[in-house]
Amino acid sequence: MKIEQKVFMNRELSWLKFNERVLEEAENREVPLCERLTFASIYQSNLDEFFMVRVGSLIDQMLIDKNMKENKTKMTPKEQLEAIMPQVQKLNRRKDAVYEEIMEQIEDYGIKLVKFQKISKKESEYLRAYFQTEIAPLISPTIIGKRQPFPFLKNKELYVVAVLETKNGKEKLAIIPCGNEVFQRLIKIPEKDAYILSEEMILHYVPRIFKGYHVKAKSLIRVTRNADIDADAMYDEDLDYRDFMVQVIKKRKKLAPVRLELSKEMDGEIIDTLCGYLELDPEYVFQSQTPLDLSFVFSIQDILRKESELFFERRVPQKSPQFNDEESIIDQIAKKDKLLSYPYESMKPFLNLLQEAANDKDVISIKMTLYRVAKQSKIVESLIEAAENGKDVTILVELKARFDEENNIEWSRLLEDAGCRVIYGLDGYKVHSKLCLITRKIKGHVGYITQIGTGNYNEKTSRLYTDLSLMTANVDIAMEAADVFQSLSMGETVENVNHLLVAPHCLQNRILHMIDEEIAHAKSGEDAYIGLKMNSLTDKKIMEKLIEASCAGVKIDMIIRGICCLIPGVKGKTENIHVRSIVGRFLEHSRIYIFGSRGRERVYIASADFMTRNTLRRVEVAAPVYDPEIKMQLIEMFITMLSDNQKAREEDNKGNYKIPKNQETPLNSQEFFYEQAYKNA
Repeated sequence: MKIEQKVFMNRELSWLKFNERVLEEAENREVPLCERLTFASIYQSNLDEFFMVRVGSLIDQMLIDKNMKENKTKMTPKEQLEAIMPQVQKLNRRKDAVYEEIMEQIEDYGIKLVKFQKISKKESEYLRAYFQTEIAPLISPTIIGKRQPFPFLKNKELYVVAVLETKNGKEKLAIIPCGNEVFQRLIKIPEKDAYILSEEMILHYVPRIFKGYHVKAKSLIRVTRNADIDADAMYDEDLDYRDFMVQVIKKRKKLAPVRLELSKEMDGEIIDTLCGYLELDPEYVFQSQTPLDLSFVFSIQDILRKESELFFERRVPQKSPQFNDEESIIDQIAKKDKLLSYPYESMKPFLNLLQEAANDKDVISIKMTLYRVAKQSKIVESLIEAAENGKDVTILVELKARFDEENNIEWSRLLEDAGCRVIYGLDGYKVHSKLCLITRKIKGHVGYITQIGTGNYNEKTSRLYTDLSLMTANVDIAMEAADVFQSLSMGETVENVNHLLVAPHCLQNRILHMIDEEIAHAKSGEDAYIGLKMNSLTDKKIMEKLIEASCAGVKIDMIIRGICCLIPGVKGKTENIHVRSIVGRFLEHSRIYIFGSRGRERVYIASADFMTRNTLRRVEVAAPVYDPEIKMQLIEMFITMLSDNQKAREEDNKGNYKIPKNQETPLNSQEFFYEQAYKNA
């Protein structure tokens, strides 16, 4: 009897359930009003990326082989798309409703987005004059005809589409771009705290733009384009790799549309015409009651910033009690392993470590992998300073970090100019590990500091994402980190390690082996336990092994923020597996692996989720935690997150997520960790 249909969930449908949990935070009336707006915006931007990457990929698969089936639920690309679209429509209706509710409540604070139907004659005259002087000279309308083809619509940009009727009854289609960095998006109406969006103003004044025509219909539109490019498949060996990635970015901007959004209902014939120009199936057309781009909500938040009750309580990353300011960071790590927990603790000790290494006469080399970094990166500045000070600095910059390619290309140029050796990743593999190795030589003795993280070297996201950063002077870990860098330098991947787990060859197999060990303990009548925290679980081989472990009696707790393709609690299959997802103020991003019951736990922190792309198609690193105090700290953090009954949702045996109902003391794990950080600072 096959088990797939009962215990596996389709990846895309599981992701939609995650975005539903984000939307629930926008709907949650206990969340401050302006923060609810943020969650609505995150829901929308998440969905943008979902269409650009996942829906785009499914459309491509359907063109290549319409009978191709994914390996968990055996759904074809067409079946997946047919399941996705009604779910998106349903969620979007909820988004429309909650946006309207939030904006109505924000009016109580004197901020109102108005529509032209509800403004006075005086205000109308002001807006007409404003449009005529500030906006009209900057827009470039197009009427489609024999001499003027349908224009290229940029990804996620706003446009007005209008159906124009000539005096002799002929119809023409017109397009007006609404995106312009010169004029403001949120326009204030004088003498009252009311605002109007610039695209709504352009839409309203379409008759003034096309004076010789009767406007039969008009709407704002927004196109989402496929962004799923296989850079390795396209790579031309005759090109410089950095120049090649520049071409990939340009190509992505011109890929086929995968979604069309409209602000108003339009006649089916008009939609068919637009879809014809865009070569898009009408099933990918969505009509929205909310603005098609919610990024303006951050401007509204800036206006309301003084109203403290509309926002989460201000939280600032705290000083870690593991470090003191009187002693060298390197010397402190040499004495004892250190762990930083973001955003609760400041990233400053790690920044200070790099700055110290850049200027320490005994440091001879710094090696580091960079996947995503901040626009203004102190980390890169320290690496540049180290190179200028004569250190041997080797940096792997992953140019294939999706949507961060341009930023990484720019930093790679600056690093090279400073004298760093820059490597651009591997053929067929993304380098997603967060690894740094500092080598020192003192009186002929060589010492090492290794840092392994769960998140990117990005000062900005370290204040928004929950991540972990382990720093150790352990020589065994350093030697294996050196092997990783040596392999990367030669365009290869590590084949064998004893301490670290290193994908693509030494992570999945080691995970399976540790699960097998827990199965053996359970079959011997001993307590057996696995605890996993990560962003996503899709690796079928690991999931099948977890099912086997559950059947053997191993207790398995998983905290998985996003996609989880394994359904827990299915009798006779996954009844010993429990799954929770935490969606709160901060993005849960840390990865923790725990194998073994109390007293014999093996604990790792990692850059890798249990997705096939991470376990087999990326260079990922998981590090063992050997320090007893840090190990206990991570176990206690994991237990606290399992006890969260405010921002956690439990997955049931139907694959649905619900906030746990219990009479225990309310616990929001993220707020708890911040309170602890403030007490410990």
